[in-house]
Amino acid sequence: MSDIETIMRMAPVIPVLVVDEVAHAVPIAEALVAGGLPVLEVTLRTPAALEVIRAMKRVPGAVVGAGTVLNPADLDASLQVGAEFIVSPGLTPRLAEAAIAAGVPFLPGTANAGDIMLGLDFGLSRFKFFPAEASGGIAALKAIAAPFGQARFCPTGGITQATAGNWLALDAVLCVGGSWLVAKPEAGEGPDCRAIEAAAHAARALAT
Repeated sequence: MSDIETIMRMAPVIPVLVVDEVAHAVPIAEALVAGGLPVLEVTLRTPAALEVIRAMKRVPGAVVGAGTVLNPADLDASLQVGAEFIVSPGLTPRLAEAAIAAGVPFLPGTANAGDIMLGLDFGLSRFKFFPAEASGGIAALKAIAAPFGQARFCPTGGITQATAGNWLALDAVLCVGGSWLVAKPEAGEGPDCRAIEAAAHAARALAT
């Protein structure tokens, strides 16, 4: 399960993607990878999500995972289309057991000390802090992380380009999740790949 840390350290921002059209998958992934963000989290929030994962995996350099994985069935479906890591908004024993049995890099969601302790009981120490801003922001994560020196986090939810650097400055934070990088296209239009690549370059620069 330590492979999840390798993935978290590949870039300062993991794009959190909600993609409605499979045809948009490759252009979005190509733009993000070209901008220096190779790790892509495709959330299972649209009917197209699984096929989007399958399509994005064809992009050279892309490391594609599934987000909003809620249960073992979601996990299995994601692995069948080639998801390379799994992200969940929370943590349940059933999902933890299934992810560990599958041997897939797993980033479960936590929002309090009890969630972290449950994860530690399963041998997990890398977590998504979600929803980051709504759960109290940086002050809350500092307080929650303090008793758990071995834990590291990917805060996600409400973070922007302007605030991401503040989160990344925390010792307990390895990366952040960002939904600001890809704007939803207007009806009938494709993604603005130039804008996506520019946003990715700006996000990548947060590591310097």
